[in-house]
Amino acid sequence: MEDKLAYFATVTGSYAAAAKLAAKVGSPVEDSTIHELVQRRGAKAEAQTQQRLQTTPAEAAPARAPTPRAVLMVDGFQVRFRGPGWGKQKTAAPRVEWHELKLGVFYRQEQAVREPRGQLLEKVLVGWQGDGLELGRRLHWEARRGGLGRAQAVLGVGDGAPWIWKVAADRWVGAHQLLDFYHASQHLWAVGEALYPQAESARRTWVEARRHRLRQGQEQVVLRELAALPRRRGAAGKVIRREQNYFAEHAGRLNYQALADRDWPIGSGPAESGCRSRQCRRKRPGQFWTCAGLRHLDALEEARDHGHWDALWLTA
Repeated sequence: MEDKLAYFATVTGSYAAAAKLAAKVGSPVEDSTIHELVQRRGAKAEAQTQQRLQTTPAEAAPARAPTPRAVLMVDGFQVRFRGPGWGKQKTAAPRVEWHELKLGVFYRQEQAVREPRGQLLEKVLVGWQGDGLELGRRLHWEARRGGLGRAQAVLGVGDGAPWIWKVAADRWVGAHQLLDFYHASQHLWAVGEALYPQAESARRTWVEARRHRLRQGQEQVVLRELAALPRRRGAAGKVIRREQNYFAEHAGRLNYQALADRDWPIGSGPAESGCRSRQCRRKRPGQFWTCAGLRHLDALEEARDHGHWDALWLTA
């Protein structure tokens, strides 16, 4: 019974929905009971995860041919937590805090299917609230189970957040690194708005020309054009200098055409999709979390998705 109730909690949108599903299948129970169960079994799932991280993972399908390309993507989104002032009438401490939930994705390139619509047949999804290097450790362990160790080439895709590239440097030395094209485009738009704040047509023309060059393998041309922009004063000048530094920092992560020619992804869509799917469960109206409460639910979901679920029920 606990197996079913805990599973319901991981596939529905709330503990209340899990309780309704349990009642529908003939096992009426209060949502508070399911919440308590998730905390207890989720704590066990997290403990088992920590034990596994101390071991060397065995590849799940060692008879499979080596993957020609392995892809790792890292992103994050904000979740509302109960702050230290939660529930207090008078307090100087914040009642609500926002914390980033970091998310990592791994898949083998042959798992990407374009027809009938672009989708991944299988992917590893790992979350963590806290230090990015810990997320990297957990994602790396599951990725090795999925075949990372025998990949002939590895690609890491992310946005411009510094912690993402620290994770890549810590775990995937030698991997190709790519700045997600959508984020690069956003930063070009920031430059365009600073250059042409009142001229929408000129702004669009300027941005689209550089997006095209960036996408078509002329990233060095774009970098030179950005570096050569005249200095400006005020807020516009600050934006331009900020974006010049941004693109200079990621100069080695802009080879979109070269990677697209090899049939590699140039966007972090799978990571964005993973964030979206987890947000649907974690950012419902009026919903607030504690660190332990969210970690336990995450641990249960990952035990389900990574094939560790049955280990939760071997002993009481």
